[in-house]
Amino acid sequence: MTDPDTVITCQNVWKVFGKHEDRIAASLNSNTTVEELREKGFITAVRNVSLSIRRGEMLVVMGLSGSGKSTLVRCLARLIDVTSGAVMIEGRDIGAMSEVELIALRRRKMGMVFQSFGLLPHRTALENVAFPLEMRGQDRASRTARATEMLALVGLKGREGYFPRELSGGQQQRVGIARSLAVEPDIWFLDEPFSALDPLIRREMQDEFLRLKAMVQKTIVFITHDFDEALRLADRIAIMKDGAIEQCETPERIVLSPATDYVAKFTADVDRARVIRAGGLAEPAGGRAVEGAALAAGATLHALARLLMTDSRSHLPVADASGALLGLLDRARAVDILLGPQE
Repeated sequence: MTDPDTVITCQNVWKVFGKHEDRIAASLNSNTTVEELREKGFITAVRNVSLSIRRGEMLVVMGLSGSGKSTLVRCLARLIDVTSGAVMIEGRDIGAMSEVELIALRRRKMGMVFQSFGLLPHRTALENVAFPLEMRGQDRASRTARATEMLALVGLKGREGYFPRELSGGQQQRVGIARSLAVEPDIWFLDEPFSALDPLIRREMQDEFLRLKAMVQKTIVFITHDFDEALRLADRIAIMKDGAIEQCETPERIVLSPATDYVAKFTADVDRARVIRAGGLAEPAGGRAVEGAALAAGATLHALARLLMTDSRSHLPVADASGALLGLLDRARAVDILLGPQE
């Protein structure tokens, strides 16, 4: 039975490129290697990927150039067909959908933002945002109202009449985001949307994106090669290498317990105190006494540093935003993360 909270499911997804890739589809399994496929003349882009993405979750997929992350997101949206395996959207196999069904799914459920902004140069910002609504057959008044609302949401109120050439790179990116949001997608695919921006604008767009994420509550797949960006944005991070997922966990768990040497290289220079949150270290109370005020689950150890250094309690309660107890934080363990273990 399909979990109603699961929006996207990948089941043993492979994508290989080469002549007659369909002929090897049935032979692909967990033991198939990249080398074997290369000897047969195939390039492996996605290798035996299985994962589930829950409603309202933001999954950041990251890896170096050529790791397969962009190909994976194109498989999830069926911009390309998988060689083997299945991609399910709310329990439906999108590989089995007709072209009409797939177009309807994209128009109704999906929004996409890619590295290239793809704005129409002869249309204003307002007209660019309204364009997918026009393609949907929506009347002029309602699509103009919706486009105006979305431009205001991304901080471009007053620039509705500007053409793309009159906007900065960051502003053009915001128009692209507004356009994808205009269709009210439940699922949002973003493939390195900020990579072409300079560092200051990129940081600004990350701040804007976090604000939008809190407001619109979408299921999001965000592709990046920047680990700091992934740590800042993700509910979970999937790290890819050679088409396969090396580890898929929360940022805290990846930093604290990298599953492979490859993953450990990504975390080596991370300031763990700025990543790990109290909720990530909370353990079941197990009958231990709960004393005093609770820590906020979303607070980083860096933000809690002064309290951790001065509080005399050995175990501190941790509560979620509603005030419900999540568990206890071992203060000594948290201090070791802040300062490094005692020698």
